Amino acid sequence: MAKWLMKSEPDVFGYDDLVRVKREGWDGVRNYQARNFMRAMAKGDEIIFYHSNATPPGAAGIAKVVKTAEPDPTQFDPASKYYDAESSPDDPRWDWVTVGPVKKLRFVPLETLRSMPELSECRLLARGNRLSVMPLSDDEFAAIARAGGVAR
Repeated sequence: MAKWLMKSEPDVFGYDDLVRVKREGWDGVRNYQARNFMRAMAKGDEIIFYHSNATPPGAAGIAKVVKTAEPDPTQFDPASKYYDAESSPDDPRWDWVTVGPVKKLRFVPLETLRSMPELSECRLLARGNRLSVMPLSDDEFAAIARAGGVAR
């Protein structure tokens, strides 16, 4: 089972929102590398749900993939801010995965994550990294979960 980190802005859709709705398509990813990571996800893969563009940003919960990649319908909706006029149902450009909640973490701020030696190679902490979806090693995932009060 692979491990991932997915970023969301909590004022748009936070971990508590995921708990409330039980499952949600991860829409709006418009970066090819992040899209390809989602295409590589398998049902049951675990995710660190990360709150970005927050004060402070940080890890908020654990989620899992409940449905593998399929076309993101927002790309076809002209009323959506994620509309892509160059994408078509016959040749969709963007995908989403459906995720569900597993366990809320004791919030782990970015500052704490930066101080953890287990995360010294983590993509999240790399300079200039702005990807909203990225892989984590088993050790990185476990370290973040432990910091949030969940033994792994």
